[in-house]
Amino acid sequence: MSDCLFCKIVEGTIPSRKVYEDDLVCAFHDIQPQAPVHLLVIPKKHIATMNDCEPEDQALLGHLLLSAKKIAQEAGLEESGYRLVNNCGRDSGQLVFHIHWHILGGETLGPLNVQQ
Repeated sequence: MSDCLFCKIVEGTIPSRKVYEDDLVCAFHDIQPQAPVHLLVIPKKHIATMNDCEPEDQALLGHLLLSAKKIAQEAGLEESGYRLVNNCGRDSGQLVFHIHWHILGGETLGPLNVQQ
């Protein structure tokens, strides 16, 4: 998708601080970190939200989650722990409509602010 920020990062037309890349996914530092370690893991294939995932994306999504585990380990977060978050849609706080997971860690993270 030509106007997608994350697709442009995948293409290399927008710079990023990549920490991981393979044929299917890449990961890079968030430009507005919310924790000492804040990485984004994205598929190279453009999928806007979780709601747009199809059965044929099953292997890609599994690979992405296993890659997130590896990336968190390489970032030194395995022992202390980390949060893996996907926001789906505007009301969730999704700002870039290219599916992605946040890896957050490096400090004790507070509870999620969920209103009842």
